[in-house]
Amino acid sequence: MNQQNLSSFIWSVADLLRGDYKQSEYGRVILPFTVLRRLDCVLEPTKSAVLKEKEKREAAGLNPEPFLLKKSGLLFYNTSPLDLKKLMGDQDNIAENMFSYIEAFSPAVKDIFECFDFHTQVQRLEKSKLLYLITEKFAGIDLHPDLVSNEQMGHVFEELIRKFAELSNETAGEHFTPREVIRLMVNLLFIEDDDALTKPGIVRSLYDPTAGTGGMLSVAEDHLTGQNPNARLVMYGQELNAESYAICKADMLIKGQDISHIIHGNTLSDDGLPGNHFDYMLSNPPFGVEWKKIQKEIKKEHQQDGYNGRFGPGLPRVSDGSLLFLMHLISKMRPTKDGGSRFGIVLNGSPLFTGNAGSGESEIRRYVLENDLLEAIIGLPTDMFYNTGISTYIWIVTNRKPDHRRGKVQLIDASGLWQKMRKSLGSKRKELGEEHIDEITRLFGDAKEVYVDPETRKKVGPKARAAGSAAVPISRIFRNEDFGYQTITVERPKLNKQGKPMLETKGKRKGQPKPDTKLRDTEDVPLGEDVDAYFQREVLPHVPDAWVDPDKTKIGYEIPFNRHFYVFQPPRELTEIDAELKVVTDRIVHMIGELSQ
Repeated sequence: MNQQNLSSFIWSVADLLRGDYKQSEYGRVILPFTVLRRLDCVLEPTKSAVLKEKEKREAAGLNPEPFLLKKSGLLFYNTSPLDLKKLMGDQDNIAENMFSYIEAFSPAVKDIFECFDFHTQVQRLEKSKLLYLITEKFAGIDLHPDLVSNEQMGHVFEELIRKFAELSNETAGEHFTPREVIRLMVNLLFIEDDDALTKPGIVRSLYDPTAGTGGMLSVAEDHLTGQNPNARLVMYGQELNAESYAICKADMLIKGQDISHIIHGNTLSDDGLPGNHFDYMLSNPPFGVEWKKIQKEIKKEHQQDGYNGRFGPGLPRVSDGSLLFLMHLISKMRPTKDGGSRFGIVLNGSPLFTGNAGSGESEIRRYVLENDLLEAIIGLPTDMFYNTGISTYIWIVTNRKPDHRRGKVQLIDASGLWQKMRKSLGSKRKELGEEHIDEITRLFGDAKEVYVDPETRKKVGPKARAAGSAAVPISRIFRNEDFGYQTITVERPKLNKQGKPMLETKGKRKGQPKPDTKLRDTEDVPLGEDVDAYFQREVLPHVPDAWVDPDKTKIGYEIPFNRHFYVFQPPRELTEIDAELKVVTDRIVHMIGELSQ
């Protein structure tokens, strides 16, 4: 059964729920039953062996758990003689038997169904006389990994969550990221480590603080094992949404990952993996979501722990917590002396430039750039995500830059690299094809300035640009300090009734002109430029009585991404515009003439 047919089949269960459940509640039944059937199918081949082993070890007075895990060949088991198909044999007691079956799972799996609040749904289905019909539906499909791969299953869960989110007016994009975006991020994450990752027996750790259903973790694992079957990726994650967490945990269990590494809870207010550091990290935090509910905990950590905590550089405005996730990931980087880390995070445009010099956002950018952590930013096409059509950007951050990248940042404009989807999914109308992923990966790997002809999209060299061709930049290299500036405060004297400057009568400026706060202004001076020279050139010719208050000077950082890729398009000739207008007006005159006949 292919993925689309499987999704349609599972969705058909909604026909049974209609009337007794609201559309927005369908997921509460369909998602846990899909997980249950998946686990049911995975355990089926070893079911009888596990039951025999249990009987044998208990008869010997031994704790059977380690033996049962060995027999199942997995990190979980079920000690009930029942499964979904056998539950069908006792229709009158199906609810009681269902509870017994769930309780017989090992503790890790029971936690999954607690997150789904499955007990409540079973009781509700029984009361509505639907439990047998729903169980029968799911018992009739085979979800064993031999027939439905982990990747297919991941797509199925994501498709179901998207549909349920639309029905309940939730934002599906908070739960998962388009797979082709993840593939791009994974490529960018691993490209500079290709040699190291092909060594036999390599073990690396990967962490996602906004794990969703585990899509990023799964794609990264598939990529690495495809490159090196002997490599092992140990995966860690934390997820706030209970249903997404439950699906992620079930997926990790089936893949043989240690699910104690998958934590349920709010990453920002309650870090579930304190003190842990990782080789690689990936994240797509929710865009523009306020953090007012956890403001107390975040501010406390910022004030008490400073740079020993996660939020030392500063705090962004409460209306958007994106940069909190960026700082959280930085705190999880393995020290450079231990091999360092690299991570990719998807952010909207706001973290690039929001906030003046001295603000929390600017101070966070300052910390990242002055510590040479930012490797690249890739601007993606609009309409790439399920819940928003806004522009999005992938930040690649590392504390182990190769020599040719040190002190530099690469910006890549990939907004023109996309193909139209055959069918829109929510706000998602565009997707990255394999050729687009390869092109962006190549641009990043080359780490060079690249310009293309706007019509042919072919690369043009420096000579063509120097000759004045309308070449369009798609990859640019900057020094870290190119994004810095100094905001200087320009003062002008307060005048008395006679029009003469009033003087300070005390303090260190005693005897000097008193500033007029109404005339106070600021200027942004590029970080590499001398402030006095700038002031002499740009300010004094216009206001000769002005001066700079050095005590108020602040350093700021912003990354005006779009400005660096703007290409001036000269306006058309007036004669050409006039000729077009004449054609239009002549046509209007002709039409009016026909009406008057």
